[in-house]
Formats: sequence, structure tokens, C-alpha cells
Amino acid sequence: MDYHPYLPVLFFLFFGVLFAFGSVFGGGLLGRAQYNRAKAEAYECGIQPTPQAEGGRVPIKFYLTAMLFIVFDVEVLFLYPFAVAFDQVGLFSLLAMVLFLVVVSVPFVYEWSRGGLEWD
Repeated sequence: MDYHPYLPVLFFLFFGVLFAFGSVFGGGLLGRAQYNRAKAEAYECGIQPTPQAEGGRVPIKFYLTAMLFIVFDVEVLFLYPFAVAFDQVGLFSLLAMVLFLVVVSVPFVYEWSRGGLEWD
């Protein structure tokens, strides 16, 4: 049987997109929109919900925590393939990864020294 090598990738891409759109639109069509007292209570972050979209200012600590999470996700994204192929890479790749870790660690150390990781 001779088929195109990207056929399985296209197959999974098609069904992934179909599942994503089916989940988003199916939930809106099949779900009930009932609002009760539990949905009107404050979220875990402590900010009171408001009926209008511009509910006020959000503390900057939430954004800083989200940015730290994104930075460390990107760091793991680049470190994992390097760790898997560590025995096959050369000295240049090792030095590039050390430089990458230094560049990623500088903002973390800066935020840590400013007290950004202390939750009040």
C-alpha cells in the first residue's frame, strides 16, 4: 500500500480541528445557560464579578504570575528536546543551551529580587 507520508498528519489535524469546533459550538448548543448564586460569587482570585465587561483594574501580580508561567513553559519546550538528544549534540549546542538558560534566568532573578513572587 503506497500512500502519502503526510496523510496521517492531515488525518489527525482534520479530526483535531473537528473536535475543537465541535466542542466549542456543541457546548453552546446543548448546554443550558442557567445563572445561579454560585456563579455570581467571587472567583478564586478574589475579584468580585461585575455585570459589565470593564469590571475595573486587575492587580498586576496576576499578569506577572501568568508571564512567569509562559516563560517557564517556553524554557521547558526548548530544554526537553535538548535533554533527549544530549548525547548527540556537540559543544556548540551545549554552550547555546547554557546561554539560553542564562537569558531566561535573568528576568526570573530580577522579579524574585523585587518581591514579585511573594503573594500578599
